[in-house]
Amino acid sequence: MQKRSHSPFLLAAKPQLVGIIEELRPHFDYISALATDDRGLSYFALPGETRTSEPMWVQRGFVFRAQRRGKVAEYACAVLPGAPATKAAAEIRARLEALLADPTLIAFPQIPDEPAVSEYLGEIEEDPFRADPEAILARLTALREKLTDGKVVVMAQSRYECVDVSRLFLSPKRSLIQSFLWSQAYLFGVARRGQVSKMSYRPVSGRKGLELLRTLETSVPELARELSDLLGAQPMEPGEYEVILDPDMAGTLAHEAFGHGVETDMFFKKRARAVEYLGKRVGSDLVTMYDGAAGVDQTGSYLFDDEGVFSSKTCVIDRGIFKSGISDTLSALALNIPRTGNGRREAYSHKAYARMTNTYFAPGTSNLDEMIASVKHGWKLSQLSSGMEDPRNWGIQLICMVGREIQDGKFTGRVASPIVCSGYVPDVLSAVSMVSGDFELGGSGACGKGHKEYAKVSSGGPYVKTKMRLG
Repeated sequence: MQKRSHSPFLLAAKPQLVGIIEELRPHFDYISALATDDRGLSYFALPGETRTSEPMWVQRGFVFRAQRRGKVAEYACAVLPGAPATKAAAEIRARLEALLADPTLIAFPQIPDEPAVSEYLGEIEEDPFRADPEAILARLTALREKLTDGKVVVMAQSRYECVDVSRLFLSPKRSLIQSFLWSQAYLFGVARRGQVSKMSYRPVSGRKGLELLRTLETSVPELARELSDLLGAQPMEPGEYEVILDPDMAGTLAHEAFGHGVETDMFFKKRARAVEYLGKRVGSDLVTMYDGAAGVDQTGSYLFDDEGVFSSKTCVIDRGIFKSGISDTLSALALNIPRTGNGRREAYSHKAYARMTNTYFAPGTSNLDEMIASVKHGWKLSQLSSGMEDPRNWGIQLICMVGREIQDGKFTGRVASPIVCSGYVPDVLSAVSMVSGDFELGGSGACGKGHKEYAKVSSGGPYVKTKMRLG
Protein backbone atom coordinates (compact mmCIF):
# COMPACT_ATOMS: atom_id res chain seq x y z
CA MET A 1 0.00 0.00 0.00
CA GLN A 2 1.15 3.53 -0.79
CA LYS A 3 0.36 6.42 1.54
CA ARG A 4 -0.77 9.67 0.01
CA SER A 5 1.23 12.82 0.71
CA HIS A 6 -0.09 16.21 1.67
CA SER A 7 -0.25 18.85 -1.04
CA PRO A 8 3.02 20.84 -1.31
CA PHE A 9 0.87 23.85 -2.25
CA LEU A 10 -1.07 23.65 1.02
CA LEU A 11 2.02 23.00 3.11
CA ALA A 12 3.73 26.02 1.55
CA ALA A 13 0.64 28.21 2.16
CA LYS A 14 0.15 27.12 5.77
CA PRO A 15 2.66 29.52 7.46
CA GLN A 16 1.10 32.54 5.74
CA LEU A 17 -2.41 31.30 6.59
CA VAL A 18 -1.44 30.88 10.24
CA GLY A 19 -0.15 34.45 10.22
CA ILE A 20 -3.31 35.76 8.56
CA ILE A 21 -5.53 34.00 11.10
CA GLU A 22 -3.47 35.43 13.95
CA GLU A 23 -3.76 38.95 12.48
CA LEU A 24 -7.53 38.66 11.96
CA ARG A 25 -8.29 37.01 15.29
CA PRO A 26 -8.67 40.22 17.37
CA HIS A 27 -11.11 41.75 14.89
CA PHE A 28 -13.80 39.04 14.79
CA ASP A 29 -15.65 36.80 17.22
CA TYR A 30 -14.72 33.83 14.99
CA ILE A 31 -12.31 33.41 12.09
CA SER A 32 -11.25 30.36 10.05
CA ALA A 33 -9.68 29.43 6.73
CA LEU A 34 -10.23 26.41 4.48
CA ALA A 35 -7.55 25.78 1.84
CA THR A 36 -8.17 23.27 -0.95
CA ASP A 37 -5.95 21.64 -3.56
CA ASP A 38 -7.79 18.86 -5.37
CA ARG A 39 -6.30 17.50 -8.60
CA GLY A 40 -7.76 14.84 -10.84
CA LEU A 41 -7.61 12.71 -13.99
CA SER A 42 -10.27 11.31 -16.32
CA TYR A 43 -9.73 8.64 -18.98
CA PHE A 44 -12.23 7.50 -21.63
CA ALA A 45 -12.16 4.60 -24.08
CA LEU A 46 -14.82 4.97 -26.77
CA PRO A 47 -15.32 3.16 -30.09
CA GLY A 48 -12.45 4.36 -32.28
CA GLU A 49 -11.30 6.97 -29.78
CA THR A 50 -9.51 7.41 -26.46
CA ARG A 51 -9.14 10.67 -24.61
CA THR A 52 -8.22 12.27 -21.30
CA SER A 53 -9.63 15.29 -19.51
CA GLU A 54 -9.77 17.03 -16.16
CA PRO A 55 -12.73 16.11 -13.91
CA MET A 56 -15.19 18.67 -12.56
CA TRP A 57 -13.85 18.21 -9.03
CA VAL A 58 -10.48 19.90 -9.58
CA GLN A 59 -10.00 23.06 -7.49
CA ARG A 60 -7.37 25.15 -5.72
CA GLY A 61 -8.17 28.09 -3.48
CA PHE A 62 -9.08 29.52 -0.08
CA VAL A 63 -12.19 30.59 1.79
CA PHE A 64 -12.20 32.68 4.98
CA ARG A 65 -15.19 32.67 7.33
CA ALA A 66 -15.73 35.40 9.93
CA GLN A 67 -18.40 36.04 12.54
CA ARG A 68 -19.18 39.20 14.45
CA ARG A 69 -22.18 39.75 16.72
CA GLY A 70 -23.77 36.65 15.21
CA LYS A 71 -23.51 37.68 11.57
CA VAL A 72 -21.40 35.46 9.32
CA ALA A 73 -19.53 36.35 6.13
CA GLU A 74 -17.19 34.45 3.81
CA TYR A 75 -14.55 35.61 1.37
CA ALA A 76 -13.08 33.23 -1.21
CA CYS A 77 -9.96 33.75 -3.33
CA ALA A 78 -7.97 31.61 -5.75
CA VAL A 79 -4.68 33.21 -4.68
CA LEU A 80 -3.72 34.62 -1.30
CA PRO A 81 -3.04 38.36 -1.22
CA GLY A 82 0.66 39.13 -1.29
CA ALA A 83 3.00 38.69 1.67
CA PRO A 84 3.57 39.62 4.40
CA ALA A 85 0.70 38.18 6.44
CA THR A 86 -0.05 41.66 7.83
CA LYS A 87 -0.73 43.06 4.37
CA ALA A 88 -2.74 40.00 3.26
CA ALA A 89 -4.80 40.06 6.45
CA ALA A 90 -5.64 43.74 5.96
CA GLU A 91 -7.06 43.05 2.49
CA ILE A 92 -9.04 40.02 3.67
CA ARG A 93 -10.31 41.94 6.67
CA ALA A 94 -11.56 44.75 4.44
CA ARG A 95 -13.44 42.26 2.28
CA LEU A 96 -15.04 40.58 5.29
CA GLU A 97 -15.91 43.90 6.96
CA ALA A 98 -17.75 45.02 3.81
CA LEU A 99 -19.75 41.78 3.70
CA LEU A 100 -20.62 41.92 7.40
CA ALA A 101 -22.03 45.43 6.92
CA ASP A 102 -24.98 43.92 5.02
CA PRO A 103 -28.06 44.63 7.23
CA THR A 104 -29.95 41.64 5.80
CA LEU A 105 -27.53 39.05 7.21
CA ILE A 106 -28.99 36.54 9.66
CA ALA A 107 -27.51 36.43 13.16
CA PHE A 108 -26.47 32.95 14.34
CA PRO A 109 -25.30 31.73 17.76
CA GLN A 110 -21.54 31.85 18.30
CA ILE A 111 -19.60 29.38 16.13
CA PRO A 112 -17.53 27.23 18.50
CA ASP A 113 -13.80 26.78 18.06
CA GLU A 114 -12.82 23.72 20.07
CA PRO A 115 -9.08 22.92 20.20
CA ALA A 116 -8.01 20.16 17.78
CA VAL A 117 -4.92 19.13 15.82
CA SER A 118 -5.32 16.16 13.47
CA GLU A 119 -4.33 14.78 10.08
CA TYR A 120 -5.32 11.93 7.77
CA LEU A 121 -3.36 10.30 4.95
CA GLY A 122 -5.17 7.76 2.78
CA GLU A 123 -3.58 4.67 1.22
CA ILE A 124 -3.91 3.08 -2.23
CA GLU A 125 -2.29 0.20 -4.14
CA GLU A 126 -1.81 1.65 -7.64
CA ASP A 127 -1.17 5.38 -8.01
CA PRO A 128 -2.88 6.72 -11.16
CA PHE A 129 -0.73 9.87 -11.09
CA ARG A 130 2.42 7.76 -11.46
CA ALA A 131 1.01 5.42 -14.10
CA ASP A 132 1.62 5.76 -17.83
CA PRO A 133 -1.54 7.36 -19.32
CA GLU A 134 -1.20 5.17 -22.42
CA ALA A 135 -1.21 2.08 -20.21
CA ILE A 136 -4.42 3.23 -18.49
CA LEU A 137 -6.12 3.91 -21.83
CA ALA A 138 -4.98 0.50 -23.13
CA ARG A 139 -6.50 -1.17 -20.09
CA LEU A 140 -9.81 0.65 -20.60
CA THR A 141 -9.77 -0.18 -24.32
CA ALA A 142 -9.25 -3.87 -23.55
CA LEU A 143 -12.23 -3.73 -21.18
CA ARG A 144 -14.64 -2.33 -23.77
CA GLU A 145 -13.34 -4.68 -26.49
CA LYS A 146 -13.82 -7.69 -24.23
CA LEU A 147 -17.48 -6.76 -23.73
CA THR A 148 -18.15 -5.99 -27.41
CA ASP A 149 -18.82 -9.19 -29.39
CA GLY A 150 -20.29 -7.52 -32.49
CA LYS A 151 -23.33 -9.81 -32.42
CA VAL A 152 -25.28 -8.97 -29.25
CA VAL A 153 -23.21 -6.21 -27.66
CA VAL A 154 -22.56 -3.81 -30.52
CA MET A 155 -20.98 -0.93 -28.64
CA ALA A 156 -19.20 -0.40 -25.34
CA GLN A 157 -17.27 2.34 -23.61
CA SER A 158 -15.26 2.52 -20.40
CA ARG A 159 -14.16 5.30 -18.13
CA TYR A 160 -11.84 5.84 -15.16
CA GLU A 161 -11.74 8.98 -13.02
CA CYS A 162 -9.78 9.83 -9.89
CA VAL A 163 -9.43 12.84 -7.61
CA ASP A 164 -6.60 13.46 -5.15
CA VAL A 165 -8.24 15.44 -2.34
CA SER A 166 -6.17 17.74 -0.11
CA ARG A 167 -7.76 20.06 2.48
CA LEU A 168 -6.32 22.24 5.22
CA PHE A 169 -8.49 23.89 7.89
CA LEU A 170 -7.15 26.51 10.28
CA SER A 171 -8.69 28.60 13.05
CA PRO A 172 -7.18 30.07 16.22
CA LYS A 173 -7.62 26.70 17.98
CA ARG A 174 -7.79 24.15 15.16
CA SER A 175 -5.23 22.81 12.68
CA LEU A 176 -6.55 19.98 10.51
CA ILE A 177 -5.23 18.48 7.28
CA GLN A 178 -6.35 15.53 5.17
CA SER A 179 -5.21 13.97 1.90
CA PHE A 180 -6.75 10.97 0.18
CA LEU A 181 -7.62 9.70 -3.28
CA TRP A 182 -10.93 8.37 -4.54
CA SER A 183 -11.61 6.69 -7.86
CA GLN A 184 -14.59 5.60 -9.89
CA ALA A 185 -14.82 3.55 -13.08
CA TYR A 186 -17.61 2.44 -15.40
CA LEU A 187 -18.19 -0.06 -18.18
CA PHE A 188 -21.21 0.71 -20.40
CA GLY A 189 -22.59 -1.63 -23.05
CA VAL A 190 -25.28 -1.38 -25.72
CA ALA A 191 -26.97 -4.50 -27.09
CA ARG A 192 -29.01 -4.49 -30.29
CA ARG A 193 -31.33 -6.90 -32.04
CA GLY A 194 -33.18 -5.57 -35.05
CA GLN A 195 -34.74 -2.27 -34.04
CA VAL A 196 -34.38 -2.96 -30.31
CA SER A 197 -31.48 -1.44 -28.37
CA LYS A 198 -30.81 -1.79 -24.64
CA MET A 199 -28.10 -0.36 -22.41
CA SER A 200 -26.67 -1.39 -19.05
CA TYR A 201 -23.49 -0.81 -17.10
CA ARG A 202 -21.30 -1.74 -14.17
CA PRO A 203 -19.80 0.86 -11.80
CA VAL A 204 -17.04 0.55 -9.21
CA SER A 205 -15.79 3.16 -6.75
CA GLY A 206 -13.91 3.71 -3.54
CA ARG A 207 -11.03 5.48 -1.84
CA LYS A 208 -8.71 3.45 -4.03
CA GLY A 209 -6.42 3.86 -7.03
CA LEU A 210 -6.15 1.96 -10.31
CA GLU A 211 -6.61 -1.33 -8.46
CA LEU A 212 -10.31 -0.52 -8.76
CA LEU A 213 -10.18 -1.62 -12.41
CA ARG A 214 -9.57 -5.22 -11.40
CA THR A 215 -13.10 -5.42 -10.00
CA LEU A 216 -14.52 -3.96 -13.20
CA GLU A 217 -12.64 -6.49 -15.31
CA THR A 218 -14.30 -9.40 -13.50
CA SER A 219 -17.78 -7.97 -14.20
CA VAL A 220 -17.66 -8.37 -18.01
CA PRO A 221 -19.31 -11.84 -18.33
CA GLU A 222 -22.22 -10.90 -16.03
CA LEU A 223 -22.81 -7.62 -17.87
CA ALA A 224 -22.76 -9.39 -21.25
CA ARG A 225 -25.43 -11.87 -20.07
CA GLU A 226 -27.56 -9.06 -18.66
CA LEU A 227 -27.44 -7.12 -21.94
CA SER A 228 -28.54 -10.23 -23.82
CA ASP A 229 -31.45 -10.73 -21.39
CA LEU A 230 -32.54 -7.12 -21.80
CA LEU A 231 -33.11 -7.61 -25.52
CA GLY A 232 -36.02 -9.84 -24.55
CA ALA A 233 -37.49 -7.32 -22.10
CA GLN A 234 -41.27 -6.98 -22.16
CA PRO A 235 -43.54 -4.18 -20.96
CA MET A 236 -44.93 -4.74 -17.46
CA GLU A 237 -48.46 -4.13 -16.21
CA PRO A 238 -48.46 -1.00 -14.00
CA GLY A 239 -49.49 -1.54 -10.41
CA GLU A 240 -48.30 -2.03 -6.84
CA TYR A 241 -45.91 -4.96 -6.41
CA GLU A 242 -43.66 -6.58 -3.89
CA VAL A 243 -40.14 -5.55 -4.83
CA ILE A 244 -36.67 -6.63 -3.81
CA LEU A 245 -34.25 -3.73 -4.23
CA ASP A 246 -30.59 -4.54 -4.76
CA PRO A 247 -28.09 -2.62 -2.56
CA ASP A 248 -27.68 0.15 -5.14
CA MET A 249 -31.43 0.64 -5.51
CA ALA A 250 -31.94 0.38 -1.73
CA GLY A 251 -29.17 2.90 -1.13
CA THR A 252 -30.76 5.33 -3.55
CA LEU A 253 -34.07 4.85 -1.75
CA ALA A 254 -32.28 5.83 1.48
CA HIS A 255 -30.53 8.74 -0.24
CA GLU A 256 -33.66 10.16 -1.84
CA ALA A 257 -36.26 9.24 0.79
CA PHE A 258 -34.40 10.26 3.93
CA GLY A 259 -31.34 12.04 2.61
CA HIS A 260 -32.16 15.48 1.27
CA GLY A 261 -35.26 15.55 3.47
CA VAL A 262 -33.15 15.36 6.63
CA GLU A 263 -30.46 17.89 5.65
CA THR A 264 -31.12 20.34 8.45
CA ASP A 265 -30.67 23.50 6.41
CA MET A 266 -33.93 22.32 4.81
CA PHE A 267 -35.43 22.26 8.32
CA PHE A 268 -34.23 25.82 8.91
CA LYS A 269 -35.71 26.98 5.59
CA LYS A 270 -38.96 25.05 6.25
CA ARG A 271 -38.58 23.10 3.02
CA ALA A 272 -38.67 19.56 4.40
CA ARG A 273 -41.66 17.64 5.66
CA ALA A 274 -39.42 15.27 7.60
CA VAL A 275 -39.03 17.77 10.47
CA GLU A 276 -42.67 17.06 11.42
CA TYR A 277 -41.76 13.40 12.03
CA LEU A 278 -38.83 13.75 14.47
CA GLY A 279 -39.27 11.12 17.16
CA LYS A 280 -42.11 9.48 15.22
CA ARG A 281 -42.42 6.25 13.28
CA VAL A 282 -41.62 6.51 9.57
CA GLY A 283 -40.88 2.86 8.75
CA SER A 284 -41.12 -0.71 9.93
CA ASP A 285 -38.98 -2.06 12.78
CA LEU A 286 -36.58 -3.45 10.15
CA VAL A 287 -35.61 0.01 8.91
CA THR A 288 -32.43 1.46 10.41
CA MET A 289 -30.57 4.04 8.37
CA TYR A 290 -27.30 5.92 8.77
CA ASP A 291 -25.44 8.76 7.15
CA GLY A 292 -21.87 9.67 7.93
CA ALA A 293 -18.38 10.19 6.59
CA ALA A 294 -17.10 8.13 9.54
CA GLY A 295 -17.73 4.45 10.18
CA VAL A 296 -17.50 3.27 6.55
CA ASP A 297 -14.96 3.81 3.78
CA GLN A 298 -16.26 5.02 0.42
CA THR A 299 -16.16 8.11 -1.76
CA GLY A 300 -18.22 10.07 0.81
CA SER A 301 -15.70 9.50 3.63
CA TYR A 302 -13.35 12.08 5.14
CA LEU A 303 -11.76 13.12 8.45
CA PHE A 304 -13.36 16.59 8.65
CA ASP A 305 -15.91 18.54 6.64
CA ASP A 306 -15.46 21.86 4.84
CA GLU A 307 -16.26 23.77 8.04
CA GLY A 308 -13.58 22.04 10.10
CA VAL A 309 -15.99 19.72 11.96
CA PHE A 310 -14.92 16.10 12.47
CA SER A 311 -16.96 13.50 10.60
CA SER A 312 -19.44 11.32 12.45
CA LYS A 313 -21.92 8.48 11.94
CA THR A 314 -25.50 9.67 12.37
CA CYS A 315 -28.37 7.27 13.03
CA VAL A 316 -31.14 8.90 11.00
CA ILE A 317 -33.75 6.15 11.51
CA ASP A 318 -33.58 3.67 14.39
CA ARG A 319 -35.86 0.63 13.96
CA GLY A 320 -38.43 2.70 12.13
CA ILE A 321 -38.24 5.84 14.31
CA PHE A 322 -36.89 9.05 12.79
CA LYS A 323 -34.15 10.12 15.20
CA SER A 324 -31.94 12.80 13.70
CA GLY A 325 -31.04 14.96 10.72
CA ILE A 326 -27.59 15.71 9.31
CA SER A 327 -26.26 19.21 9.76
CA ASP A 328 -23.91 21.91 8.60
CA THR A 329 -22.59 24.28 11.27
CA LEU A 330 -24.96 27.22 10.80
CA SER A 331 -28.20 25.24 10.62
CA ALA A 332 -27.11 23.21 13.66
CA LEU A 333 -26.46 26.40 15.64
CA ALA A 334 -29.73 27.99 14.53
CA LEU A 335 -31.73 24.87 15.46
CA ASN A 336 -29.71 24.10 18.62
CA ILE A 337 -28.84 20.57 17.46
CA PRO A 338 -25.50 18.72 17.24
CA ARG A 339 -23.08 19.41 14.40
CA THR A 340 -22.67 16.14 12.50
CA GLY A 341 -19.78 17.04 10.16
CA ASN A 342 -21.95 17.27 7.03
CA GLY A 343 -21.06 20.84 6.02
CA ARG A 344 -19.82 20.44 2.45
CA ARG A 345 -18.94 22.74 -0.45
CA GLU A 346 -18.91 21.97 -4.15
CA ALA A 347 -15.71 24.01 -4.22
CA TYR A 348 -13.90 26.57 -2.05
CA SER A 349 -15.81 29.37 -3.81
CA HIS A 350 -19.22 27.85 -2.98
CA LYS A 351 -21.30 28.03 0.17
CA ALA A 352 -21.26 25.16 2.68
CA TYR A 353 -24.55 23.27 2.90
CA ALA A 354 -25.78 20.31 4.93
CA ARG A 355 -25.01 17.44 2.56
CA MET A 356 -25.10 13.68 2.63
CA THR A 357 -21.87 11.64 2.72
CA ASN A 358 -22.37 7.84 2.87
CA THR A 359 -26.09 7.06 3.23
CA TYR A 360 -27.24 3.48 3.80
CA PHE A 361 -29.65 1.05 5.41
CA ALA A 362 -28.24 -1.19 8.13
CA PRO A 363 -28.12 -4.94 7.34
CA GLY A 364 -30.85 -7.27 8.58
CA THR A 365 -30.98 -11.02 9.19
CA SER A 366 -32.59 -12.45 6.04
CA ASN A 367 -30.77 -13.79 3.00
CA LEU A 368 -31.56 -13.10 -0.63
CA ASP A 369 -32.83 -16.63 -1.35
CA GLU A 370 -35.34 -16.36 1.51
CA MET A 371 -36.48 -12.99 0.24
CA ILE A 372 -37.06 -14.30 -3.29
CA ALA A 373 -38.91 -17.36 -1.96
CA SER A 374 -41.26 -15.10 0.03
CA VAL A 375 -42.53 -13.15 -3.00
CA LYS A 376 -45.96 -14.15 -4.32
CA HIS A 377 -45.76 -11.85 -7.33
CA GLY A 378 -43.21 -9.12 -7.67
CA TRP A 379 -39.91 -7.99 -9.11
CA LYS A 380 -36.23 -7.94 -8.22
CA LEU A 381 -34.94 -4.52 -9.27
CA SER A 382 -31.35 -3.59 -10.09
CA GLN A 383 -29.14 -1.26 -12.11
CA LEU A 384 -30.28 2.17 -11.03
CA SER A 385 -30.77 4.72 -13.79
CA SER A 386 -31.85 7.74 -11.73
CA GLY A 387 -33.66 8.83 -8.58
CA MET A 388 -35.47 11.93 -7.38
CA GLU A 389 -37.50 13.07 -4.42
CA ASP A 390 -39.71 15.89 -3.19
CA PRO A 391 -38.66 16.72 0.40
CA ARG A 392 -41.65 19.03 0.85
CA ASN A 393 -44.30 16.42 -0.04
CA TRP A 394 -42.21 13.26 0.49
CA GLY A 395 -42.83 11.61 -2.85
CA ILE A 396 -40.08 9.48 -4.37
CA GLN A 397 -39.28 8.11 -7.81
CA LEU A 398 -36.58 5.63 -8.81
CA ILE A 399 -35.87 4.37 -12.32
CA CYS A 400 -34.04 1.09 -12.80
CA MET A 401 -32.80 -0.64 -15.92
CA VAL A 402 -33.35 -4.29 -14.96
CA GLY A 403 -36.45 -5.86 -13.44
CA ARG A 404 -36.71 -9.64 -13.09
CA GLU A 405 -40.17 -11.05 -12.39
CA ILE A 406 -40.78 -13.35 -9.41
CA GLN A 407 -43.87 -15.59 -9.24
CA ASP A 408 -44.57 -17.91 -6.30
CA GLY A 409 -41.03 -17.52 -4.99
CA LYS A 410 -39.22 -18.24 -8.28
CA PHE A 411 -37.90 -16.21 -11.18
CA THR A 412 -40.10 -16.60 -14.24
CA GLY A 413 -37.38 -15.55 -16.68
CA ARG A 414 -39.34 -12.46 -17.67
CA VAL A 415 -37.37 -9.23 -17.79
CA ALA A 416 -38.70 -5.65 -17.92
CA SER A 417 -36.75 -2.49 -18.71
CA PRO A 418 -36.86 0.34 -17.83
CA ILE A 419 -39.03 0.36 -14.71
CA VAL A 420 -40.27 3.47 -12.92
CA CYS A 421 -40.78 2.94 -9.16
CA SER A 422 -42.72 5.48 -7.12
CA GLY A 423 -44.35 5.92 -3.73
CA TYR A 424 -44.89 8.00 -0.62
CA VAL A 425 -41.83 7.67 1.60
CA PRO A 426 -43.53 6.59 4.89
CA ASP A 427 -45.62 4.02 2.98
CA VAL A 428 -42.57 2.54 1.22
CA LEU A 429 -40.52 2.34 4.44
CA SER A 430 -43.44 1.01 6.50
CA ALA A 431 -43.87 -1.79 3.94
CA VAL A 432 -40.28 -3.04 4.42
CA SER A 433 -40.77 -6.67 5.45
CA MET A 434 -37.31 -8.22 4.94
CA VAL A 435 -33.73 -6.93 4.96
CA SER A 436 -30.75 -9.06 4.01
CA GLY A 437 -27.50 -9.44 5.91
CA ASP A 438 -25.49 -8.21 2.92
CA PHE A 439 -23.77 -4.82 2.93
CA GLU A 440 -22.44 -3.03 -0.13
CA LEU A 441 -21.75 0.65 -0.75
CA GLY A 442 -21.34 2.31 -4.13
CA GLY A 443 -20.09 5.83 -4.71
CA SER A 444 -19.85 6.16 -8.47
CA GLY A 445 -22.24 9.10 -8.75
CA ALA A 446 -22.64 12.64 -7.50
CA CYS A 447 -25.39 14.39 -5.57
CA GLY A 448 -26.72 17.81 -6.44
CA LYS A 449 -28.65 20.13 -4.20
CA GLY A 450 -31.38 21.83 -6.16
CA HIS A 451 -29.80 20.82 -9.49
CA LYS A 452 -26.50 22.39 -8.46
CA GLU A 453 -23.90 22.29 -5.65
CA TYR A 454 -22.56 18.82 -6.42
CA ALA A 455 -20.90 16.68 -3.76
CA LYS A 456 -19.33 13.21 -3.88
CA VAL A 457 -21.46 10.70 -2.01
CA SER A 458 -22.03 6.98 -1.68
CA SER A 459 -25.11 4.94 -0.81
CA GLY A 460 -26.11 1.32 -0.41
CA GLY A 461 -26.58 -1.31 2.27
CA PRO A 462 -28.41 -4.65 2.02
CA TYR A 463 -31.16 -6.03 -0.22
CA VAL A 464 -34.51 -4.62 0.91
CA LYS A 465 -37.97 -6.07 0.34
CA THR A 466 -40.87 -3.59 0.30
CA LYS A 467 -43.83 -2.54 -1.87
CA MET A 468 -43.83 0.16 -4.54
CA ARG A 469 -45.88 1.23 -7.48
CA LEU A 470 -44.21 0.14 -10.72
CA GLY A 471 -44.75 1.15 -14.32
